Amino acid sequence: MGEKNEIGSGNQLLWHLPKDLKHFKDLTSGHPIIMGRKTYESIGKALPNRTNIVVSRKKNWFQEGVLIVGSLKEAVKFAKKIDENIFIIGGGNVYEQTMEIADRLEVTLVKATLEADTHFPKINEKIWKKTGEICHEKDEKNQYDFCFQTYEKVNG
Repeated sequence: MGEKNEIGSGNQLLWHLPKDLKHFKDLTSGHPIIMGRKTYESIGKALPNRTNIVVSRKKNWFQEGVLIVGSLKEAVKFAKKIDENIFIIGGGNVYEQTMEIADRLEVTLVKATLEADTHFPKINEKIWKKTGEICHEKDEKNQYDFCFQTYEKVNG
């Protein structure tokens, strides 16, 4: 997400950061991923080595290699049968609806402010504590400075 929680515009990410893509792959490989239909369509295919679960209200929508469900509750129920470590990968509406059930956030903070029509929910520091951060400077392949951040839900 950008410095103002921006994550996308026109159903696309706002940046291309190969180190972030590798980090995402390393985190999510072998685990179920849950996303909204528009996020799936922006990716264009099922991500390998993961159970891809897509939430969609479209009744006749089908994609090979993807489990399609009608609600987030149903998506989480299926995912938990596979693995306790479930990753919610977007978009903005799906993030908003799952913040209260998440127990950990893995966020990439991009050191930029960009025009966006989709945002990540505000991270309330009374609910979430930053427990890790690894920062990277921009280079020839990564156009912005960015940090991988981990937040854990505060008990209580």
